Amino acid sequence: MNGEPLTILLVEDNPDHAELIMRNMGDFQVANTINHVKDGQAALDYLHGRGNYADRTQFPLPHLMLLDLRLPRVDGLDVLKEVKTDDALRAIPVVILTTSEAERDMAMAYDYHANSYVTKPVNFVDFSKLLKDLGFYWLAWNRHPW
Repeated sequence: MNGEPLTILLVEDNPDHAELIMRNMGDFQVANTINHVKDGQAALDYLHGRGNYADRTQFPLPHLMLLDLRLPRVDGLDVLKEVKTDDALRAIPVVILTTSEAERDMAMAYDYHANSYVTKPVNFVDFSKLLKDLGFYWLAWNRHPW
């Protein structure tokens, strides 16, 4: 990483999970921007620069998307499928961050080219540790061409 801030799109409908994720991702030394949307339709609007998200200076394409699966309006798997079949969006790494341990969900996510599938622990301490590890990997260790 060049030390430049990354834009992270967090797609999470649970406000407690969103707060915990944003707090943990905000702990990293780089001043990353986390844009949070609460449903799958808002995620697609953001990614395509539509409606409230039309201003790309305020809502740039993300460098990383953290995507829950069980979302209102448009399901997370449908969001993932659209992202990975769109030439302008497919390079965005998508980390599925969900409570679902269903084999079918995991298989479909990887069939739709998710970059990672992570199950949220129920325990607060474990969830916080997972987020720190996840953030450290994607924001510090992982290499990318930006």
